[in-house]
Amino acid sequence: MDEKELLQYYKQTGNLDTLGKLYAPYMSLLYGVCYKYLEDADQSQDAVMQIFDELIDKLRIYEVDNFKSWLYVYARNYCLMQLRRSKQVTKLDIEDNLYEAELKMSRAEEKKWGEQDFDKLESCMRTLNREQEACIRMFYLEQKCYKDIADETGYDMAKVKSYIQNGRRNLKICMEKK
Repeated sequence: MDEKELLQYYKQTGNLDTLGKLYAPYMSLLYGVCYKYLEDADQSQDAVMQIFDELIDKLRIYEVDNFKSWLYVYARNYCLMQLRRSKQVTKLDIEDNLYEAELKMSRAEEKKWGEQDFDKLESCMRTLNREQEACIRMFYLEQKCYKDIADETGYDMAKVKSYIQNGRRNLKICMEKK
């Protein structure tokens, strides 16, 4: 039997040997596709087996004209979904994060600002152009969001973001010089 006949026979009977005959010639191709996306040999092998398990139901539901092309697209989509799922689950080592947080806290305590630092900041604020100064004051001192700043100043949102970014960079340069 050719591929179309095997597909039709499997769809009618659900015979796993028939599905195995259809699937076996493409296993190495699928492994290559999975490895391309997952970049891990074990995950790729698992994916090839998972895809076979999913095909047991899918091939009885969907009408497939070109099995090789359909299988390639299915495998690619399967791998992309696996990557998407793995990005959603972020594993954190609590010990490392606690240590980093403690380090940041201790550094912040060491860097308490004195009166001269605030004077330096105020003089550097005056060196900014008026758009940057206004946006920096509203964003950091008045804690307004981009949208509120854009509404109040009449600048569009992209300009507000740009003024804040450039103003922050210019402030940093000025503060480092003084």
